[in-house]
Amino acid sequence: MIVCSNQFFMKERRIIDEKDPENQHKKELITMELYQGIEQRRTIRKFQGPATETQLKRILAAGTQAPSGMNKQNWEFVLVDDPGIIEQIGQIKYVHNRGKAAGEEVPEEVEKGALKQRDSFKKASLVMVYCNRELADSVGPWLCLGNMSLAAVAEGLGSRIARFSGDAVGQINAILHAPQQMELVAAFSVGIAAEEPAPRKLRPEGSWLHRNRFA
Repeated sequence: MIVCSNQFFMKERRIIDEKDPENQHKKELITMELYQGIEQRRTIRKFQGPATETQLKRILAAGTQAPSGMNKQNWEFVLVDDPGIIEQIGQIKYVHNRGKAAGEEVPEEVEKGALKQRDSFKKASLVMVYCNRELADSVGPWLCLGNMSLAAVAEGLGSRIARFSGDAVGQINAILHAPQQMELVAAFSVGIAAEEPAPRKLRPEGSWLHRNRFA
């Protein structure tokens, strides 16, 4: 079982003394690495191997450093390493994305996409992220997932976030024995990437920026 703590995170990260001029260059390098990591983060749906236990510790620890409303730290992780359970969750995602039960006909592109989603659970480490609905903070877990995604980049790994809705949520909760107050946020897959995603097309720079009001 992975034991993750803030102390572990603090020991692992690099501490830079800003008052020491000799460390200014190191600080600039870390700043550059941060922005590069943000730019390099991509969704990976094909893996060739899982993350190591040490990598998972660092990634989860990074997640727990995320901001949260009133510092509620409203996140819970279920690390799934049972191949049978991973296969079940992948199959649930497959049916969920098809929109119909396995065996019923769907358009070819829908079937292709659903199969890709199912297979994306293979050969990767899987973390199911939950939050406590009684704490009324559903934003914190997503900020946590953002940190985890960037930490995966720092580890040289790929990651993917998958959501579930409808009957799929209840099925997964039953498999994982989730308490009633726990709400499934997303599945986080992380591991050694087995694909190079195509360049993503971003909105024109500044098209999303408004000052004082929309118009």
